[in-house]
Amino acid sequence: MSDFTKVPMSGPGTSVATGEGFELTDRQVARMRLEKKRRLRGDIAAYLAINAFLVVIWAFTGLGYFWPAWVMAGWGVFLALAIWDVYFRRPISDADVAAEVQRLR
Repeated sequence: MSDFTKVPMSGPGTSVATGEGFELTDRQVARMRLEKKRRLRGDIAAYLAINAFLVVIWAFTGLGYFWPAWVMAGWGVFLALAIWDVYFRRPISDADVAAEVQRLR
């Protein structure tokens, strides 16, 4: 799938164009969004479980320098980007495309 997918702005049954020239229905777009959300939930669960495990290892090895913070911070940046992509990235609208075409002229 393309990152250029446009979410429909009208009613059911609307086809949606993608950056690759394929057509997607509302149902297909909804399914893709649900798959992204489900994948994100799994990523968050893995982040929490693995980092909790690393904190336990840190605690059992003497509570010295808190090295798990490096893993948490690095992985957290990518997790934050995934959260932004799923919940805050807005779809490309026809107005966005029209504005970009105007800038190209």
